[in-house]
Amino acid sequence: MKTYLRILSYAKPYGKFVPTYIIYAFLSIVFGLLNFTLLKPLFDVIFEQVDPATLTQYATKPEFSFSLAYFSHVFNYNFLQIAEEYGKMGTLYYVCAIIVVSVFLANLFTYLSGVVLAKVRATVIKRMRMDIFGQVSKLHIGYFSTERKGDLMSKMTNDVQEVENTIVQSLRVVFREPVTIILYFSVLFFMSPKLTIFTILIIPITGAIIGGITKRLKKKAVESQESLGRIVNILDETLGGMRVIKAFNAERFMWGKFDQETDYYAGVNVNMARKNELASPISQFLGVFVVAGILVYGGGLVLSGNSDLGASDFITYIIIFTQVLNPAKEISRAMSSIQRGIASAERIFSVVDTPTQISSPVSPIALSSFEKSVEFKNVSFAYQDANVLKNINFTLSKGKTIALVGPSGGGKSTLADLVPRFYDPSAGEILLDGKNLKRFDLKDLRGLMGIVTQESILFNDTVFNNIAFGVEGATKEQVLEAAKIANAHEFIQNMEDGYQTSIGERGSKLSGGQRQRISIARAVLKNPPILILDEATSALDSESEHLVQEALTKLMSNRTTLVIAHRLSTIQHADEILVIERGEIVQRGTHSELNQVDGLYQKLSTIQSV
Repeated sequence: MKTYLRILSYAKPYGKFVPTYIIYAFLSIVFGLLNFTLLKPLFDVIFEQVDPATLTQYATKPEFSFSLAYFSHVFNYNFLQIAEEYGKMGTLYYVCAIIVVSVFLANLFTYLSGVVLAKVRATVIKRMRMDIFGQVSKLHIGYFSTERKGDLMSKMTNDVQEVENTIVQSLRVVFREPVTIILYFSVLFFMSPKLTIFTILIIPITGAIIGGITKRLKKKAVESQESLGRIVNILDETLGGMRVIKAFNAERFMWGKFDQETDYYAGVNVNMARKNELASPISQFLGVFVVAGILVYGGGLVLSGNSDLGASDFITYIIIFTQVLNPAKEISRAMSSIQRGIASAERIFSVVDTPTQISSPVSPIALSSFEKSVEFKNVSFAYQDANVLKNINFTLSKGKTIALVGPSGGGKSTLADLVPRFYDPSAGEILLDGKNLKRFDLKDLRGLMGIVTQESILFNDTVFNNIAFGVEGATKEQVLEAAKIANAHEFIQNMEDGYQTSIGERGSKLSGGQRQRISIARAVLKNPPILILDEATSALDSESEHLVQEALTKLMSNRTTLVIAHRLSTIQHADEILVIERGEIVQRGTHSELNQVDGLYQKLSTIQSV
């Protein structure tokens, strides 16, 4: 129930929907009920059971009062007037006309209430999607190292869709049908208290049986959604790694992996379907069982003359009671589907409730410029109990370039990730102009930095929008100038639509060097005082590397730069080089100084010069 109410909280403020919905729903129920209560006078006309006492009681027109008795009296007054003037057929036409009008109004208000619920549904799902998307975008980088991307995508798409298809769709059932049942039973109780009490005693048996079925659905619903997440993950890995799969003839292996997971998913859903589909026929059978019981018990009372109902009253009673079965059946079906929706909602809220480990302080220090230096003081970092960095100390002064070199897995990228606070140190502190990074607003801090990584992260959009990414109000002239500095303007102009050319998913229509130069143009346009380059040329061929390196040199000019280098030739002019091995700085100095000392740098330099 707590999860269900939390989902509904996304529809706040309720004042926009609830009053209107209550009015429409109540009127649709009232007019729907009126359709069946009018059957009694219809039967009375057909079976000639309008007694003299009734004629006398309703012979005079009543004075207006806003009450059920008044409207009942007015109906019967007109009923008798028409009966006297037009006879049986006229009366029959009168009753049928009112039934038609009543049915029209019942359906009209049902439609209007459905439109209101559609607005509620759209509001809830939009806000839920934005909530989980906003939370995912706030989570620290380390979260995505432990969570499967496919599972996250499944939660943001399939689970949200499941909530919409089950819980939000069930709002009409949850709020309307109980009121319908209450009003119908009120009329039934008014018609025959004895018979209605008998039916109320029998109905809880059906509820208990169906409740037992729905409780078992939730566990299977969780298994189903988790399996769907794994399916999405396999699809993502397959589509992203298709070249490798084909190169290693691994299509059959991936097919088997996908087949195994989809087979498990199908089995879980068949198991769920067995339980879910069982609820409807059981509720229908038990409903007919109850009706049969009423016919036996109530019919016996009528035949023996011990009932307060006449023949036409009893027939009307049975017809009205059968209408109670439909909302009861809808409730039982909704309860089954809600269990699936709640399981999906709990998966969604597990992400929404994940604490953000990297966040801005409550009262951040104003930060608009970079003046002096970035300083690492006794910085260590551990990830899942594994030490990645140990006691790192260095100072990157304004306008200087520091390069990080060393074997793969030594901690270079992690060290660079600490500067924009993708992670926070486990020990020690990082200072910007003498103040701890944690004291600044994240947006302000990252606004001072530009990052170019080994893997160019581009988006399925135009060249222009990829270069202008994150820079509000960027002009055409600014984008073109940035592209020229990045040695990208010439190849962009030669593309089919120039700067308006769509580059495909992750820039799939571009070569590696082209993608990298667009990434550099993006950094140029941002014009950050601090630049972080993470092996920006390591994956390129010689020609592309030359163009990219030339663009990087322009970008680094008069800028504070932290460079992670794979090729030592690209960082020979760095003001200081830090050699990192197993999370520690094992050597430091300029290129010429380190080449004169027997150590790891000299060894790497010798290997690359061969």
